[in-house]
Amino acid sequence: MRFRAETTAGQISDLVGGRLFGDPNRVLDGVAPLERAGPRHVSFAASRGYDAKLGRTGAGAVLILADAEPTAPRTSTRIVVADPLAALGVLVSAQHSRPADPWGVHPTASVGRGSRWSGRIRLGPYARIGRNVAFGTECVVGEHTTIEDEVELGSACRIGAHCTIHRGVRLGDRVMVRTGARVGGAGFGFVTDGGKYTRIPQVGNCLIGDDVEIGANTTVDRGSLDDTVIGSGTKIDNLVQIAHNVQIGAHCMIMAQVGIAGSTTVDDAVTLAGQAGLADHLTVGRGAVVGAQGGVIGDIAPGSTVSGYPARDHRTVLRQTAALRRLTPLVAALERILERDE
Repeated sequence: MRFRAETTAGQISDLVGGRLFGDPNRVLDGVAPLERAGPRHVSFAASRGYDAKLGRTGAGAVLILADAEPTAPRTSTRIVVADPLAALGVLVSAQHSRPADPWGVHPTASVGRGSRWSGRIRLGPYARIGRNVAFGTECVVGEHTTIEDEVELGSACRIGAHCTIHRGVRLGDRVMVRTGARVGGAGFGFVTDGGKYTRIPQVGNCLIGDDVEIGANTTVDRGSLDDTVIGSGTKIDNLVQIAHNVQIGAHCMIMAQVGIAGSTTVDDAVTLAGQAGLADHLTVGRGAVVGAQGGVIGDIAPGSTVSGYPARDHRTVLRQTAALRRLTPLVAALERILERDE
């Protein structure tokens, strides 16, 4: 990534609140990984696991932890920070931001009767706003996005392009919905009647807390009779499916391609790694971690770390995998013995 304008190491140190060792006047014009960085790049080492690459880097400046400074190359200007990755985020945000589009309603956007907002709003090209939609101040709606009737949005919400926010959904403050997401659509509810499937009406709501992020092409279904709820501060990656009546607590991290079946409860501060799948009517306890591709078919205790299918204690899974690998040559030896006896 290239900077919008040349920047000195001293300016970067001031921006991220770091302590500088080396040349504060070194001019930098971009960010690159340690192994590819040149004398005009700034790079970072997030932990001592980067030590080998740090020792060989040609970066003009590096964001590092205090205990890595003595071993960092003297050819680089060293900027010591408490969290190099967070400092890099501050730097990239400052250099990568682009001028915002003007506030106002695009001429091609449509606004239904009774919809209202306070302060500024930005409605992009071909945005469609239904009736009686309530916006807080400084909300942004991207192009070709539909917000159906009676939706409520808090302040500073950002709804990307080509999204659909369905009827009656309530969003808190500073909610971000990425491109192509669908929030509050009908859940997958059917009963059998004479061998045929009949849809159960989905009349619950979908309630999203403050500071929630919903990734691109993610779907969050509305409740059937109860509500679907996502707690404040929860971050949801791309391509996630959250079914009807799911209750998700505050400050959870839900990675790409996770699927959560109906009426499951995910408590606060839970992490669901990529492609984890949760069956219906379960409870995942506070602070639990489900590893990548974990298949959850029973309740998960608070604070536990599980993986595998069916999901179980992660350390147990590692021991079982190691045992299976040791067992493989024994099975091959046994087969050779049996072949000699035949």
